[in-house]
Order: sequence, then structure tokens, then C-alpha cells
Amino acid sequence: MKKLFILLGTIILLTTCSTTTVKRVEAGTERDLSGYWNARDVRIVCESLINDCLSSARVNQEINARGARMPIVLVGRFRNESSEHIDTDIISSIMETVIFNSGKMDFVAGGSTRDEVRAERQDQQSNSSEQTAAALGREIGADFLLTGTVRTIIDREGNRSVRTYFVTAELTNIETNSRIWIGQNSEITKEVTRPNNRP
Repeated sequence: MKKLFILLGTIILLTTCSTTTVKRVEAGTERDLSGYWNARDVRIVCESLINDCLSSARVNQEINARGARMPIVLVGRFRNESSEHIDTDIISSIMETVIFNSGKMDFVAGGSTRDEVRAERQDQQSNSSEQTAAALGREIGADFLLTGTVRTIIDREGNRSVRTYFVTAELTNIETNSRIWIGQNSEITKEVTRPNNRP
């Protein structure tokens, strides 16, 4: 009988220890579980950089030079040169949203979206009626290319480390290849203390 109680107790203990729990978090709530790059960090950096870009005298000069026509931006590649995995597509997406919502610039599709649109347009030439097929050679050319880089500096001693993120963004005139804006954000710095017994 005693062995049965021990066995039941062990099963209950193992069952309760292996249960996954999920807790919903309100949008905007700050959570930083690991000390690595997270959703709040990316929003802070992107909004800061784009606000800096749109308030730049040189960028505003370029915008005003086009008169009533909104400048067109193509968001290019943001390279991850940091020491951790960072999905830079999220950075590109948030930057597009912030710029678009500013009402100062417009976008053309780039990357895989552009490839899909071009493939569909080409397919329509053979498979759609002449009246409904999208015409070739009607794409809107971009005026500017927005690109950037994410890097980290890590200062570590023992079980303590300080991680600083450097995110650089550049807006380049596609026709002239001249840079009209360069911005850098290094606001995100985190001090992380790990348990002493952790490798």
C-alpha cells in the first residue's frame, strides 16, 4: 500500500511539473523575459528612426521638391549583424507602417511581394481577358531606398552582461545614389544578470 501511495505521489508530481501554462498579456504591456531583442524594442527603435527621418531638413527638402506628388519609398533589406537572431522583416514592416501613416511618403512593393505581383501580371497576359489583364510596364518607380543594419555590443563579466543595440537606417536617392538621410538609434541597453550556475 505504501508503494502505491509513493507511485501515485510521483505521478501527480511529474504531471504538475510538466504542465504548460499560458497567460494572456495586454497589448502595450512591457515584458522582457530573456534580456534579448523584443517587440517593445523594435517599436521604440523604428518609431524613433522614422520620426527622425521625416523631421530631417534634407528629407523635407526632397519631399517639397516633388510638389504635389508624394515621394515613393522602397523598403530594402535590413541586415542583422548582431549576435542574436533578429527577424529584420518585422523592422521593415513597422518602418513602412510608420512612414505610410505619416502621410508624407508612399510605397512600392519590394522583395518577394514584388516578385509575386510581377508573376501574377505576367500570368494574366496569357490567361486573362484583354479587358481585365493588368498592363505591363506600368509600375511606379521608387524615388528612395530605405535600408539598414542591426548590431549589438555586449560587455560581459561573470554572470552579468550589458547588451546595447545599434540600429542604423539610411535613405538613398535611387536616381543619384546620394544618401539623403542616415539615422542611428542606440537607446536600447539592457543589463542582464544570469544565475551563477548557468553556463
